[in-house]
Amino acid sequence: MRPTSRLHRASVVLGLCAALVGAPAAAAEPATAAAPPVITSDQVMPHLDALQQIADRDGGNRAHGTPGYRDSVAYVKAALDQAGFRTALHRFTHDGATGYNLIADWPGGDPEHIVFAGAHLDSVPMGPGINDNGSGSAALLATALEVSKAGLRTDRHLRFAWWGAEEAGLVGSRAYVRDLPAADRERIDVYLNVDMAGTNRENQLWLVVHDDPAATAAFEDWFAARELPTFDIGIGGSDHVSFGEAGIPVGGFATGVDDCIHDACDRVENVNPRIETLSTNALINAVWQLAARH
Repeated sequence: MRPTSRLHRASVVLGLCAALVGAPAAAAEPATAAAPPVITSDQVMPHLDALQQIADRDGGNRAHGTPGYRDSVAYVKAALDQAGFRTALHRFTHDGATGYNLIADWPGGDPEHIVFAGAHLDSVPMGPGINDNGSGSAALLATALEVSKAGLRTDRHLRFAWWGAEEAGLVGSRAYVRDLPAADRERIDVYLNVDMAGTNRENQLWLVVHDDPAATAAFEDWFAARELPTFDIGIGGSDHVSFGEAGIPVGGFATGVDDCIHDACDRVENVNPRIETLSTNALINAVWQLAARH
């Protein structure tokens, strides 16, 4: 995570039009009133195994501009396409190589109010990057697949993204935000980021981004209810910074660095399945909550 100063922006207060059905008049229930699902490690760890296998057969890494990264994008895209998402590749160029951001939209919800969640999919050239950030990418993919499995009907529109070239300096997410028309930026109510979700260490903390109040509460309350310790990192320093710089409210969390960060030992064995599963369930809960709000 790279430190940066907190970005200030003006909040836009938007009204929610209540649906009236018969008499007496009553506000409609949110489309996402059902409780969020709770997954097990068997629903998230196989994605990390797949990313490890990709790195093993593609030179030991999944870095920008390499076959390992392209195969990682193909793996995630295939799962999303099968689950009914509308996927698209956003292309950019960095250091003489074409990069790819994978964008996935879940049909439905108000397109004027978007809940956007993302994680970077690339590794450094020195290793496979399974905690940094295969773990966040796997948590995000598991969350998206639960949305599909539930046939989730949302009040806000849901969008997911897997970013390229984060390790080169937030290149992919900055390119995406830069290419968005101003009107499309205004439609994003909040962006959530997960960068490292399965750190394996004693006395684990969840480092929570404190910016958008509703996103902060969704994560902090979930961890507090399970007596899991958190630490306020302000706006932090991963791909959410690209959105914050554009005045878009942000949230998210990380489980922090370990001894294998940016090294060849950042393999699937470096990820704690319990921490990864808790992180994924925290993300699922936040997505379910925030998708129900206008």
